[in-house]
Amino acid sequence: MTAETPTRAPTPAPSPATAQTTASTIRHPFAIALALSLGAAVALGISRFSYGLLLPPMRDDLGWSYLLAGSMNTANALGYFGGALLTPWLMRRFGAWRLLMVGSVLAGAFMLASGAITDTGALMVQRVLAGAASALVFIAGGVLAARLGSMFATNAGFLIGLYYGGTGIGIALSALLVPASLGAAHAQGVAHSWQWPWLALGLACFVAAAAMAWPARQIGEPTRAQAGSSQFALRDFGFGLGGYFMFGAGYIGYMTFVVALLKQQGMSPTRITVFYALLGVAVLVSSRIWARMLDYFKGGQSLAILNLVLAVVTILPALTAWVPVVFVSGMVFGAVFLSVVASTTTLVRHNLPPSAWPAGISAFTTVFALGQIIGPTLVGWVADGEGGLERGLVVSAACLLLGAVLGWQQKALNV
Repeated sequence: MTAETPTRAPTPAPSPATAQTTASTIRHPFAIALALSLGAAVALGISRFSYGLLLPPMRDDLGWSYLLAGSMNTANALGYFGGALLTPWLMRRFGAWRLLMVGSVLAGAFMLASGAITDTGALMVQRVLAGAASALVFIAGGVLAARLGSMFATNAGFLIGLYYGGTGIGIALSALLVPASLGAAHAQGVAHSWQWPWLALGLACFVAAAAMAWPARQIGEPTRAQAGSSQFALRDFGFGLGGYFMFGAGYIGYMTFVVALLKQQGMSPTRITVFYALLGVAVLVSSRIWARMLDYFKGGQSLAILNLVLAVVTILPALTAWVPVVFVSGMVFGAVFLSVVASTTTLVRHNLPPSAWPAGISAFTTVFALGQIIGPTLVGWVADGEGGLERGLVVSAACLLLGAVLGWQQKALNV
């Protein structure tokens, strides 16, 4: 099925709790997926990855070690882990659309709270709560994206990839908002200038929630039969889950510390902003780059290939500070890493019935969160040692390489 507009008139939007939406009721699936992608922008691009830009000024102002700075993202991942465990139950009770909306508003509120506190313990709690909210958003959005993909099967890889690629919107927006609000705070002589970006990012979450509310509602919820109790067997996806765990541990080290490394290597603030913005733009286009591969492979091949590419580009800033190579690293990283997330959703969609998708996506999100719990603290601990941040990125690359090996062992199920 193509993205061409059907001639059949759309029916009124049903209640999200009882919707039985079909492809004939959705006239513009790509526009719906693009609006839905704002959920990924909130969950990861803004709530999590913006911290990489704020880490240097917060660390300088509050006197943190790299271990403590990395622990802030570990706290975020702990919250994400808890949210991932709760999401299947909450989704059965309230539905994916409501969870998406509530999670987005809560994420914005928790980020606003960071603009009003300076205590390290309170900031740690904020990161936990923001992580829990972002898990609700990310999983609920992923389920809705998978449902949209099932209605437009020939474009499923692109539609699902477009949702996850929305993270790039959040990254690019963060690259613009954080320096601008930091500059404004400095101009006003604000004592803790890093608080203003948190306020700006929190407001951005509210705007994103409002913008995606109506389009995401059009996808509807699964019928009672589709929302049954089909089991998700962990043993069937052991290698895939292992590969995704290593991805979570490896990629987050890059996203947490690469800006700090570039600053340490003497890159100008303007170039750092451009680097981060280009990384975000690359995320946006990644859905088109890898769509055919995600549709073609039914097992863990996509997970393996993408992890391998990430391992190579992650290590580049540790080997050289030459600007062209560093920029290639950032752009390729951006063009790949959210497609790893999309690859696990397509793996679930290829190998399980719709009734098992929430459980499958939640399981992958849970191991993803576990990897992210370990990654920032491990890399921060290594970076505090003799090898510095460069050695920390080597550890990240090693995790990604192991993820590629494990992912390649994941076979498609006979369904």
